[in-house]
Parts: sequence; C-alpha cells; structure tokens
Amino acid sequence: MALLNATLRGTPGLIERVQAVVASLKQAAHRRAVYKRTVRELRALTTREMADLGIHPAMIDEVAREAAYGK
Repeated sequence: MALLNATLRGTPGLIERVQAVVASLKQAAHRRAVYKRTVRELRALTTREMADLGIHPAMIDEVAREAAYGK
C-alpha cells in the first residue's frame, strides 16, 4: 500500500506574505534613494551643463522619477 501526503496551498502563508512585504519595502526604499540621488546630482549641474544634456531645470523631477520608477 502506498501513502500519499499532499499539501495544497491556495494562498501564501504568513511567512511568505511578510517576506513579500519586506521585499516590497526594500524595493521602494531603493527606488526612492535613486530618485533623491538623481535630483541631487541634477541640481548640482549648471544650467549650461543641463542644456548640454538636453534637460531644462524644470524637468529635473520628471527625469529623476523616470530614472527611479521607469515610464
């Protein structure tokens, strides 16, 4: 006689959910850090340097958001 032991998991357990939340928070923190660093670096440029890159000073937030979060 054979014995079959199967565990059906329709929903993730508590540990998996906590791990998913922690991973999500880490990713959000990393993206926020990229955004802040990009803004800081672009604001450190002169208007001439930004013009050479094709960026207007009013576009800094938009460019940083795209760098951190994508389109």
